[in-house]
Amino acid sequence: MLQKRVIPCLLLHKGGLYKTQKFKKPTYIGDPINAIKIFNEKEVDELMFVDIDATTQNKEPNYKMIEDIASECFMPLCYGGGVKNIEQMKKIYALGVEKISLSSSAVLNPELIREAASIFGNQSVIVTVDVKKDFWGKKKVFINNGAKNTKLDVIEFIKKVENLGAGEIVVNSVDHDGEMNGYDAQLLKEIKSSTKVPIIALGGAGNLNHIKEAFEITKVDAVACGSMFVYQGPLRGVLISYPPYQKIQEILGNK
Repeated sequence: MLQKRVIPCLLLHKGGLYKTQKFKKPTYIGDPINAIKIFNEKEVDELMFVDIDATTQNKEPNYKMIEDIASECFMPLCYGGGVKNIEQMKKIYALGVEKISLSSSAVLNPELIREAASIFGNQSVIVTVDVKKDFWGKKKVFINNGAKNTKLDVIEFIKKVENLGAGEIVVNSVDHDGEMNGYDAQLLKEIKSSTKVPIIALGGAGNLNHIKEAFEITKVDAVACGSMFVYQGPLRGVLISYPPYQKIQEILGNK
């Protein structure tokens, strides 16, 4: 059983570190390597980097940047963005990345999940599911940075991904992204009650209580946060941080 984790999720855009709100308004935060150096000192459980350009611009993953990130990172590292086939995954794992997140590819070529899990092991293959309300207010699976509605039912798709062998599933709420008002508890509870694969909540964390509530109310296995770890105060001044180790242990019930 995986231990509960609190994971910074950082977005790569135009070679830099950015943060979005509802997958829009990318705001420059700083240099990815500097952010890693800060997180290295903070006893962070794991780091997740997502390249938001690679898929939408139909580019190969930026292997040089991934190598630079992996060589600086002292904790388990997950990368997502533009990954479409096994050969790309082999290259990325060889650079020192422990986990790869499939998002658009998981929808367009779901068999890639099964193939990757059989080659690299389930624990190395993550699927990120971007969830967003459609015109009618129904929560659906979206791809291409929230631009395209696949019209897939979220629960049914997650069950499919689980059966294909995904080691973990990141449930990313587009509507909560960057809002810092808390996770989509209703959705997460529904997903947890219908699946056995570990679930990572992403989208909406603004304070430690939001993280605590996610664990206690929704029973997720891990949480990922973006804005909370790069912004400070109501004016959102850029300050990359991570709660002290003891605070995290209290939230996880390990005091």
